[in-house]
Amino acid sequence: MPYDVIIAGAGPVGLFLAFELGLAGTSVLVLERMEDPHSPLKEGWMGMRGLNFPSVDAFYRRGLLKDVRESSLAWMEAAKPGFEMNSQSKTSAPPLRFAGHFAGIMLDANKIDLSSQQYLVQGPSSAGGLASLEGLEEVLAEYALKLGVEVKRGMPVIDFTESEDGVTVQAGNESFQCKWLVGCDGGRSTVRKLAGFEFAGTDPEFTGYSAWVEIADPEKLSPGFNLTPHGMYVNGPGPGRIGLVDFDNAAFDRDHEITLESLQAILRRVSNTDVTIKTLHVATSYTDRARQATTYRKGRVLLAGDAAHIHSPLGGQGLNTGLGDAMNLGWKLAATIKGWAPEDLLDTYTAERHPVGAWALNWTRAQVAIMRPNPHAQAITTVIRDLINTKDGANYFVEKISGILLRYDLPGDHPLIGRSAPDLEFEDGSRLGPLLQDGTGLLLDLSATEELSTLGRKWNGRVKYVAAQAKDNKGLAALLLRPDGFVAWAADADPNLTALEETISRWFGSPA
Repeated sequence: MPYDVIIAGAGPVGLFLAFELGLAGTSVLVLERMEDPHSPLKEGWMGMRGLNFPSVDAFYRRGLLKDVRESSLAWMEAAKPGFEMNSQSKTSAPPLRFAGHFAGIMLDANKIDLSSQQYLVQGPSSAGGLASLEGLEEVLAEYALKLGVEVKRGMPVIDFTESEDGVTVQAGNESFQCKWLVGCDGGRSTVRKLAGFEFAGTDPEFTGYSAWVEIADPEKLSPGFNLTPHGMYVNGPGPGRIGLVDFDNAAFDRDHEITLESLQAILRRVSNTDVTIKTLHVATSYTDRARQATTYRKGRVLLAGDAAHIHSPLGGQGLNTGLGDAMNLGWKLAATIKGWAPEDLLDTYTAERHPVGAWALNWTRAQVAIMRPNPHAQAITTVIRDLINTKDGANYFVEKISGILLRYDLPGDHPLIGRSAPDLEFEDGSRLGPLLQDGTGLLLDLSATEELSTLGRKWNGRVKYVAAQAKDNKGLAALLLRPDGFVAWAADADPNLTALEETISRWFGSPA
């Protein structure tokens, strides 16, 4: 029996997309080239990845957040964002609370003031965290399997043929039929290459390293991020975790083994110390190559995550951008399979997510530019450091890194349209977020308008009508949310029912 969707890659992006599609009742097969999901590179601090607000929102809205938090390495307090850092200062200033970094320049959460964000609501999802890839994959795989998703490991996609009606996928010695194929198979994506997607961008300037080691004389290295005349080294978080950025024009051959001796030589050069590595447990390398598929869809083949866009891990945008791809694509692809999607709905995937990927590439390129070991870059670094140490500067960088200002270019004049919906708290103590747990759209009526009730029920099964009184409605009378939780329509008073009906039809097709 053919599958609705085959996903290449069982990383967090592929598994989250599989979960989204399974939630909508489609049949999904995930093919993963690795036989064993466990790896030292995914465990603990070696597998550490930051989760920003849109990612946390996505997990919260699907009922996954509790388990994601329990599997995480650390989590921020919602009311006081940031991670406490040990301070060597003898002044009365509060200890630095780490809220991310820009090119190794740490952002202090003590300087953040988001009170100007009119629609920001404190709630279960208004904080980020540090997850391990292994923990995240375990949670997502468990939930996807409960929805009937099949995962086959040790099955790399090696070829496929596309027809007008579907795709035949060759994996190992087996062949599988599907209606749609999605490449979530990483930066060296086989699916992307076989499909002939253009992958445009810039070549790398450095080789980066991440390693778990034992150091004989750890006092010779300063903690945290350290910019040097030769690049950057990161000491921590977690015992023995070392990160390096070596501006070698990406000369290291990533197919070669990283040895203790070679890593020590690079660490000594970059840190300008004679530090000694006693034991090397595991190490991996990366570059700042920045490339992006010019479109995320060709016929019945789509891309998400690193298969669609690659860049250096500076700033922690890669995983979050991929999870955002999965959340955006899942409901649109499911609607297409179910047959109720408007004709151009699937095209909005590239239209909405490509600019987000392009921003991530440029954000990391900007960091590379000021980390270069030359006087001009170092002069710019000084300016950026001064800016980050101001309240307005810290707010600017945190708003960008956190994803709190993410907005899709959707039709409409209301300032909330295209943005993630605020997690309003209702009079009975419940909240908006869990109303999206079933993966359908939501027409939220905050003013109990009978006309809205009648209109909302015309799309029964695709859009859920809910009337509720909010403790603080932020001046809103009604909201139309897509299944991903982004606002498609909003009204402060006297809702325009004609505009609302047109908007529902735009995203959810003709009435049921």
